[in-house]
Amino acid sequence: MSPEPDAELSADDTAELHAPGSGTAPTAAAVSARIAAAGPRMPGTLPDALFAELVAFRRDLHMHPELGNQEFRTTAAVKARLEHAGLAPRVLPAGTGLVCDIGSAPAPDGDATAPGTATAPGMDPAPGTDRPVLALRADLDALPIPDTKTVSYRSTIPHRAHACGHDVHTTVVLGAGLVLAALAREGRLPHPVRLIFQPAEEVLPGGAPDAIEAGVLDGVGRILAVHCDPRVDAGRIGLRTGPITSACDRLEVSLDGPGGHTARPHLTTDLVTAAAKVATEVPALLARRVDTRSGLVVTWGRLETGHACNVIPQHAELSGTVRCLDLPAWRAAPDLVHAAIDEIATLGGAKSEINYVRGVPPVVNEHGATELLADAMTARRGADAVEDTEQSLGGEDFSWYLERVPGAMARLGVRRPGDTSRRDLHCGDFDVDENAIRIGVELFTAAALLDGHRP
Repeated sequence: MSPEPDAELSADDTAELHAPGSGTAPTAAAVSARIAAAGPRMPGTLPDALFAELVAFRRDLHMHPELGNQEFRTTAAVKARLEHAGLAPRVLPAGTGLVCDIGSAPAPDGDATAPGTATAPGMDPAPGTDRPVLALRADLDALPIPDTKTVSYRSTIPHRAHACGHDVHTTVVLGAGLVLAALAREGRLPHPVRLIFQPAEEVLPGGAPDAIEAGVLDGVGRILAVHCDPRVDAGRIGLRTGPITSACDRLEVSLDGPGGHTARPHLTTDLVTAAAKVATEVPALLARRVDTRSGLVVTWGRLETGHACNVIPQHAELSGTVRCLDLPAWRAAPDLVHAAIDEIATLGGAKSEINYVRGVPPVVNEHGATELLADAMTARRGADAVEDTEQSLGGEDFSWYLERVPGAMARLGVRRPGDTSRRDLHCGDFDVDENAIRIGVELFTAAALLDGHRP
């Protein structure tokens, strides 16, 4: 059964439910029991007036994109809306990004209530406040590319665009927070929820490590997130237990030699050939030094050397990315890549200098958190609204949170049903079906309610 967007689902509607993904399927009885525990009719749906406000909020963010660690306007806008709802968000130490607790939450220093807790004056503490906090995370930053769409909410900042959907992620977590705060005032929030609005996801190694250092995970028992997916229709989500993204690091290589005349390459180091061999043979060598199932691959995006056709250059530079599918390979990658480059460069007589920049590990969805998202979407939209998804080779700094606490990321469908155009992430024409905002908000509110009633 697929209820209408504003319907409140009863436990009887879930008699034939099945969750997606390998090993994630709960029994229909278990899903029904959790939904029944949340109430005969699950609250937390998004009122139409608030949905309209959120669409306008998202469009405002879309028109004013800000790069990583520069999201001052975005931070101020989110903070103002939360404060208007009677909440008490606190800005992260770097001045961008913020965190806001709904209901009482453990403080980083052990006090009864965390700084910036979102228990407003007159709001009764949520029941079950001794339970770990459920965190909902959004990222705030945009990309340094032009917005090429012809829409009323097109970016007003040259060469800046929300082409990865972070404006949607921010709006979804904001909307979920506003709905959950209303439930908390009514005494219907089972345990605390923390909203994390994180800066600088697009800047390696991401803004997540700084947010973690600032204490956003203190007291958190589970963390959830969504990421826009233009390959999935709005009204649906994609889920997978285990790795859902890949590790991504940056690699910069400098090669040096004495240089010389192209008439006498035997008297010097042929640096062009050495650079070409590093570019072609390092990926092949790595493929024989790790399990092929790890998917460890070096892909070069830049190779520069030389200025004249009859001069062997003294310097060459290569840069690219290192990607892999699993954590063990990612942890071994720096040593493996260093050794392979040194080996190939030495054979060519070149001296190598390597700058290996750690990026992000894979996002590895924990089974229980993935099941929670599946249950929540099933409760809101029916089992058919959840589909299996593949592991992508993209990187996401949400992975850093999952190194500390269990959690999961869902792929939020943003493609307008029936749309056959291909609008990929990180492209200037990227846009979304804004109905995805409602889906994301109600996914998170259902997850918060169901998580509060889990054993």
